[in-house]
Amino acid sequence: MKLPSFRLRIALLSAALAGTTLVGFGAVSWFQIYNAKISRLDAELLNHLMRATPNLPPRGELPEIQGKESRPSRWQFYEDSLSDAFGTNTKTPIALLVLDANGNILYQSNSLPADVEVNRLLLKRLQLIPLPSPPQREPPPPSNRNVGPPPFLRPRPPKFVTEQTTKAAWRIGATKFPNAQVAIAVNLQAVDQEMATIRNIFLVSIPGSLLLVAIGAWLVSGGALRPIHQLTGVIQQVTVKGLDQRIPIGTTDVEFVELIQVFNLMLERLERSFTQASRFSGDAAHELKTPLTILQGELERTLQQVDPGSEVQQRLSNLLDEVRRLSGIMRKLLLLSLADAGKMSLYLVEVDMSELLMQMLEDVEMLAPHLTVQTDFTDGLRLQGDRDLLIQVLQNLFSNAIKYNLPNGWIKIRTHQTQTTLHVIIANASKDIPASERLRIFDRFYRGDPARTRKIEGIGLGLSLAREIARAHHGDLTLDSTAFGQTAFTLTLPIKEVGGERREKVRP
Repeated sequence: MKLPSFRLRIALLSAALAGTTLVGFGAVSWFQIYNAKISRLDAELLNHLMRATPNLPPRGELPEIQGKESRPSRWQFYEDSLSDAFGTNTKTPIALLVLDANGNILYQSNSLPADVEVNRLLLKRLQLIPLPSPPQREPPPPSNRNVGPPPFLRPRPPKFVTEQTTKAAWRIGATKFPNAQVAIAVNLQAVDQEMATIRNIFLVSIPGSLLLVAIGAWLVSGGALRPIHQLTGVIQQVTVKGLDQRIPIGTTDVEFVELIQVFNLMLERLERSFTQASRFSGDAAHELKTPLTILQGELERTLQQVDPGSEVQQRLSNLLDEVRRLSGIMRKLLLLSLADAGKMSLYLVEVDMSELLMQMLEDVEMLAPHLTVQTDFTDGLRLQGDRDLLIQVLQNLFSNAIKYNLPNGWIKIRTHQTQTTLHVIIANASKDIPASERLRIFDRFYRGDPARTRKIEGIGLGLSLAREIARAHHGDLTLDSTAFGQTAFTLTLPIKEVGGERREKVRP
């Protein structure tokens, strides 16, 4: 499994850390705001519970001797003042329940559909509050013990609790006075709406903040990793023609200076070593060229002077073949050294690739008459190139197609052209090439499995040289990913003009 990029991981980690912090901060803030609102509501409830004292019956006065008209009107007025005090627009957001000292109902709200359930909660809450306790004071003298009113009873501290009905939540405050019991319930719908608004703000702002954090972390990490990208770009350009690349240190962060210095020193060593190796191979090939040419000329002249069919002639012919083979290796090494140094000179002329392909087909007919050849290419495929070097590329490809073919196999040649490039595909029947060998098929002096190639002539320089010649023409030579049982190479070259009719030919 491929891991995401380091830059993406930094951005995601920053967003995760910021998200955890913001979510925790939002949750704590939400609960703090909610508790603050509830505390303020409890303070208002406490204030209004204490204001209920003027409406209570005098201490020791029975409810039944009070006026039945005046007392409910007082509590109605008190309930209306509660509605105005809590600042709501609903008809009865406040539920009020007043009991006397014996538990008889003096007043209760009945205008809301849910008041029955709310009044039941208020009554339950009042029942849970114990009676007021008398104050701690010294007993009166014995002579006056049975004289005067009963001792004053302190009201119980109000109790506040949130209760849930089927339709809404209510905040209930209740207390007991010496001569009555009062409970007030306030609908929490307004508080819930405010908290829902705050929650929605958090739900919108937190993801937006996380997105900004992720973008910021992405940009900051990109700036921090810029020297790494710069180093990667230089490494990608490290070829035989890019060993002179260096990374400037002037604008680099201190943390990457040592790494870049080490890399620049490594490039210097590589450039020096490669220059020496390239110069050695080129000089060696150049120095061998003259004695091999002289040796080849002497062998050819001596071969003409000996008796035809003699054993000496046979030996001289074998020696001449080996000298010619060494001359071919020397020429290839010289071309490769020039290509490595970026000094391969091209004699550019107009080349008719269709004509070259037809010449190669004539050679195949003479060298491998047992193979089936199929062609599909257009006439008049012209481009600017070095004719001799392109012939060498085609000879190498066709030679491999013949040498590594199967008995009674086949060769297919076809072309594909666009407005800017020409593709020449040469395929042949062959044994399957292992994946490990496909990666090294263009390496110099690599010939694959010795068990398959030990009877086939060659030194392993042909494909490497052919690819260098194609790249010198600003093209390329690649091994295609074909089906099993065949091998196909694609030669890509820039073209000058395209024209003519497509020719198809099949020869058994």
